[in-house]
Amino acid sequence: MSTFSGKVALVTGSGQGIGRATAERFATEGAKVCVLDRDADRVEETVKALASGEGAVLGISGDISRRQEVRRAVERCVDRFGGLDVLVANAGISGVQPLLDIDDASWQRILDVNLTGTFLCTQEVARVMARSGGGAIVVTASTNAFWVEANMAAYNASKGGVVAFVRTAALDLARFGIRVNAVEPGVVRTPLAAFVTEDPVAAADYLKRIPLDHFADPADVADAILFLASKEARYITGQTLILDGGLTLGLPEGWNRGSGARDQDSEIRNQKANRS
Repeated sequence: MSTFSGKVALVTGSGQGIGRATAERFATEGAKVCVLDRDADRVEETVKALASGEGAVLGISGDISRRQEVRRAVERCVDRFGGLDVLVANAGISGVQPLLDIDDASWQRILDVNLTGTFLCTQEVARVMARSGGGAIVVTASTNAFWVEANMAAYNASKGGVVAFVRTAALDLARFGIRVNAVEPGVVRTPLAAFVTEDPVAAADYLKRIPLDHFADPADVADAILFLASKEARYITGQTLILDGGLTLGLPEGWNRGSGARDQDSEIRNQKANRS
């Protein structure tokens, strides 16, 4: 049997990127998947991509920052599949803007989606899980929660709030048999990070600071999310799993000495490996 055979998973922000990769993994593992995204066209694309999986799929369009739309999505999942075992609160937005230029609307929209949306999804789903004996909730946070970047004050603040919320929710919901954890990705090849990953100059500069020397793929994050939602993580709650290729560990050897020095360092490591 597949890992999540017979289980029901709701994945928010699953129209693209990490969310879609996660929905695909759950479907591959036999889960019944509820795909939730505010973009109806992307929902349809994800549903089609999942059609060849083992489990059934339900597509729902909705805005997670609105209570009634979240509640409607949860009710549809329960009506269709009879319950909810897993929530992946992944949906999020970002914005790059100097602190002194951020307007009220931009600040509020990012917090409404990233922080309030996570709260609304968690609360509505946890109410279902509490009645049925428990479940697993995994939230997509970010290394920006503790390793902040300039010109991203709203995003940084929202993800810091998400981590604090996850820890609190884990305490409050443990008595219902509900585990709550988070993943903290670094730079992932998604539309949200395309301004870095798809820019040859910016990407090359950023990679100098990542010891594993490559950006994450959405599937890398999806694998971690499935682990935290699985029975193998049954004694883990209130934790955050960092997925950043070593980015936040410190500055790797040769990071500030140019590409030539970095290539030389790589060649030295290869020679040592060949001799061992």
